[in-house]
Amino acid sequence: MESTVVNTRAGTVEACRRSKLALPAGGQITNLWVKEGDRVKKGQKLLELWNRDLSAQTELATRQVVTARENQRQACILAENAKADAARTEALAAKGFVSPQRAEDARAQARAQQAACNAASADIRRAQSQTDVARASLARTVLYAPFDGIVARVTGEVGEFTTPSPPGIPTPPAVDLIDDSCLYVTAPMDEIDAPKIKPGMPARIALDALPGRSFAGKVRRIAPYVTEVEKQARTVDVEVTFIDPAEVPKNLLAGYSADVEIILETREKVLRLPTQAIQEGNKVLALARDGDKLMDKTFKPGLANWAFTEISEGLSKGERVVSSFEDEAIKAGAVAKAKASK
Repeated sequence: MESTVVNTRAGTVEACRRSKLALPAGGQITNLWVKEGDRVKKGQKLLELWNRDLSAQTELATRQVVTARENQRQACILAENAKADAARTEALAAKGFVSPQRAEDARAQARAQQAACNAASADIRRAQSQTDVARASLARTVLYAPFDGIVARVTGEVGEFTTPSPPGIPTPPAVDLIDDSCLYVTAPMDEIDAPKIKPGMPARIALDALPGRSFAGKVRRIAPYVTEVEKQARTVDVEVTFIDPAEVPKNLLAGYSADVEIILETREKVLRLPTQAIQEGNKVLALARDGDKLMDKTFKPGLANWAFTEISEGLSKGERVVSSFEDEAIKAGAVAKAKASK
């Protein structure tokens, strides 16, 4: 016997990763390397905007780095030479062959050349930073796949202009990428049932697209807030994963509708009866054991779900109960006989 809860509205099959990709800058599409339905790898190019100006700026910045390195090499060679010249001049001044002022001038010249060498080294770092800026600007014109997946939608064609979404105004993504290697189901549960659900509980997943089949699942997340849908009950979204990914059909698509039955508790070898046989006040219409009349009997229920309810006490094995109330004549005191077993 199982105590279960089910979703109040149809759930949805979701992909663990789905990115609606767009470039941070607008421009004219010059290259479109994918089409809808293509499978792509992480890092693969998807789309490129016109960027000749940025490519030229990147090339210019790269050449400036080369020039800066040569300037630094020249300045540092002069600094080394000035340092050696200052040492020789000081030696001559110590022997009285040149004036002390000449030696001081040589030392000053050496320090100046060393400063020029240091400045040239700093200029290399500046040029490298300019190159990084130019490359970053160029990278903003190329869209790459952030993960392996399948292209669900492409917005735009070669020659058309694409623009990023302005704040508060959603626009279609340039590329909608889905990682369909990992799927799960999100389903809305009634707020009354939500406190009973805990992460890790087992569940069964049923798909409208695959009738007659169910898949073992497990609760992985319960939303920390209640969703209020107009004219409908308030619900809590619950995420359920497939326990065995190998059981997931290859043709299962993100967006399929799904139902989730979460198993709250399970008991083995218990007495139960159809839930539809229970009337208000935990009463059932039972056929008298020693007669042919129906009588009201009250029982104590245990675990329950939409199909069956556990009998804790009040009824015993083998008793016959009414499971259909389509006729108004079906009531306590009515004459009846047990339906033959098939």
